[in-house]
Amino acid sequence: MMLNSTSSTLSYFILGAYLQVGNVRYLYFMLTALLYVVILIANTSLIVVICMNRSLHEPMYMFLCSLFVNELYGSSGLFPFLLTQILSDIHTVSASFCFLQIYCLYTYANIELCNLVVMSYDRYLAICCPLQYNTRMTLNKVFIFIIVIWLYSFVKFFITLSLALRLTLCGNIIHSLYCRNYLIIKMACSDTKVNNIYGLFAVVLSVILPLFPIIFSYMKIFHVCFSGSKQTRQKAVSTCTPHLVSLLNFSFGCFFEIIHTRLDMNSVPSVLRIILSLYLFIIQPLLNPIMYGLQMSKIRNTCKILCCYKMLTAHRDLTLT
Repeated sequence: MMLNSTSSTLSYFILGAYLQVGNVRYLYFMLTALLYVVILIANTSLIVVICMNRSLHEPMYMFLCSLFVNELYGSSGLFPFLLTQILSDIHTVSASFCFLQIYCLYTYANIELCNLVVMSYDRYLAICCPLQYNTRMTLNKVFIFIIVIWLYSFVKFFITLSLALRLTLCGNIIHSLYCRNYLIIKMACSDTKVNNIYGLFAVVLSVILPLFPIIFSYMKIFHVCFSGSKQTRQKAVSTCTPHLVSLLNFSFGCFFEIIHTRLDMNSVPSVLRIILSLYLFIIQPLLNPIMYGLQMSKIRNTCKILCCYKMLTAHRDLTLT
């Protein structure tokens, strides 16, 4: 179905990437629901652990808390929608919800990267400037960093969304499992020069610019590791490994997102196309709490203490009854 109207008057979009899978849809639904539940439980549990334990009220764990909140934010912008679409026979989405989903998913990705950038700077200070760490990375500065990260992302993508809303569209079929800004711009009949210029500017701000503090931080960290003591190397490895894994996984997810959106994927099996399109929004929020929960000894020990406390409380209640 083709529509000749502006995006402001367009009532709905059709998602053309969903397959007619018959009863297999219930299997897909259960797998997707299971992933969503695991993501919710894992990230919420670590947020509660960090908030409840005063010994974890340190800069690194505050940044982790922001990261886990962002995982919940991004997952909630996608998974309930996917679950509804999997069970539906008509894969349509209202224009207003589509743009809201674009805003949610794009801000999620930007907040994720900015959070990882600030965390790399935090690790640089902790490893390379340990004597100055407490004065250069206070809790007040941490909260300012977190507020700026979230506000910056919301404002930047509000501009992106505003530019998309002004376009005249000549179609309403999005060949994707969810709404994407790039695919909507491709349907535009009007001039997209402003969108493209701001898009390049946003890429510089969102991707290229954050690379410099990450590269700088890890160059300094690696220099200290190779020239420092064995204890320093062990500390660097234990604290930087989860961050590096998360950063690399996020980079893979963004790369998969770009090739899936920009390149012709018709020759690629449909299952692989689905995995590539959802990789960033499934693996990242699933990997982060597992990586940090297992690797960070303070979080791991706090979880053990809470679990033991709950078991003792349950055993005492059973004994009393």
